[in-house]
Amino acid sequence: MSDSRKCIEVVAAVIHWKGSILCMQRGENKRSYISKKWEFPGGKVEAGETEKEALAREIKEELHLDIAVGEKIITVHHSYPDFDLVMHAFDCHTSHMSEPDIVRTEHLDHCWLAPNDQEFQALDWAGADVPIVEALMVTS
Repeated sequence: MSDSRKCIEVVAAVIHWKGSILCMQRGENKRSYISKKWEFPGGKVEAGETEKEALAREIKEELHLDIAVGEKIITVHHSYPDFDLVMHAFDCHTSHMSEPDIVRTEHLDHCWLAPNDQEFQALDWAGADVPIVEALMVTS
């Protein structure tokens, strides 16, 4: 990663529910390489927050969902055409007995899929999320 490029540090939630993982489809974006791509939800860490606190806050804000943030799965370093990204992905769970009601404030669509499901692997994932997908396929 270049020193002169913008580097963004974010957190991502791999939210488990009944053997499936929450997959979110990004909204339309002027950057074609992330527009309508699938991702794990999350966002930026604000000053004074831990990574886990930021993740719980972002999921509450974006999806109106309460989660328990567990252990870090992987840290991804990815270079997009106009910025670099460092993304910390965490195992997360929701305590809902029935399918959680996901409120999409920033995303087009969502689905719950098992990591070993061909549909999960076939989603058009954002580049930075691909290493997380690969890590989940190995551990499932």
